[in-house]
Amino acid sequence: MGSVTTPSFDRRAAVSLISRLRTERGQDNPFPIYQELRSQGAVIPAPWGGYLVTSYELCDQILRSSAWLEPDKPWRERQGPRTRWNAPSAREISSTLPALNPPDHTRVRRAAGSFDRGTIEQLSGTVTEDTDRLLDALVDRLRDGEADFAALVSEELPIATVGRWLDLPAADWPRLRDLTHEQVFTQELLPTASQLVRSDVAMAELREYFLELVRDRRTRLREDPVSEWIRTWDLLEPDQDKADEQVYYLALFVLLAALETTSTLLSTTALLLVENPRRWDLVTADPDELVPAFVEETLRYDPPTHVISRVSAADCVLNGVQIRTDEMVHLMVGAAHRDPGKHPRPEEFDPHRRPAHLAFSGGIHYCLGAPLARLEANTLLRQLVRRLPRLTLVRPPTRAPRVAFRRLLNLDVDLA
Repeated sequence: MGSVTTPSFDRRAAVSLISRLRTERGQDNPFPIYQELRSQGAVIPAPWGGYLVTSYELCDQILRSSAWLEPDKPWRERQGPRTRWNAPSAREISSTLPALNPPDHTRVRRAAGSFDRGTIEQLSGTVTEDTDRLLDALVDRLRDGEADFAALVSEELPIATVGRWLDLPAADWPRLRDLTHEQVFTQELLPTASQLVRSDVAMAELREYFLELVRDRRTRLREDPVSEWIRTWDLLEPDQDKADEQVYYLALFVLLAALETTSTLLSTTALLLVENPRRWDLVTADPDELVPAFVEETLRYDPPTHVISRVSAADCVLNGVQIRTDEMVHLMVGAAHRDPGKHPRPEEFDPHRRPAHLAFSGGIHYCLGAPLARLEANTLLRQLVRRLPRLTLVRPPTRAPRVAFRRLLNLDVDLA
């Protein structure tokens, strides 16, 4: 990816910027910090080792290239037993589909199937029904004043969708949703020791839950994804315990992928809609065209995931910087999406711009659940502007203490 040069880096500046990014103010609005990071260069040293990549073009190239790998289980083991990469939750997540490299990734992805057109059409009806039910609850609450859109709608729709699809008891949904919010810290950019403990506890409970689910489902197979995965893995793996563990990892992956980032997408879409009355009027005037465009621009403007990490499969040169085998690069997707070299006027929210983003990753690891996330976001936005009068933002929302995985803790709205 280029010849070796001797770029000059201001490491002290990078340390300062990352420190600011981890503050409450930085997590609330990281984009000015991203702009300063980009001014340091397209590839800059991370204070803790490895590199930060802020260029859209380079992030896109890395995601699509087989020369860059997921930090998989063997890589994590090479980092040593006392590192964050070998915390119990980190080891557990390393066996799920997104953390695998070929040939394991190829095998598991084929076994997982996909959200093809037939599956999406099948889910579309239930997503619409659940959206209407949740908006009914929102309307009821708004009659008495303000309401928390995140709690009533954004957090509820994804768990209802995946819960029905996997045929999970509705009584379990709230706990599963809470556990997904806890486990995500193990995938953060710089998790603290206490955050990793929370991830470890949550992941242990998720493991127990889904292994029991697989054992129970095996006794009475049905026409649901978990039963289908059992049938598939029984053909691929003669050891039943190993087959059941593979089904568990698929179910765990689907839950984590379908909840955390999708609920953030729904909340962010709603926030961008209600904080600017002109946007509400714009979408209402032409929902057929503007609803999908609004969702895609949301994914560019403030994606649910701001950081994606990869490791180099071999020594290479990236934008003039020598990268060694096994060195990690952090793709600063939130910064890359506002790279003026890719998007004119990148700080402006413009649903009319041509869609281009890395919110669902890229290459062989392109998000399996992207069609489902789009279905939920498009359905919610369309029903929201169709059914409700214009809403207004009561107060700025607060966010979870994270850098890589965005999450609005509340989204308080009222009738305009």
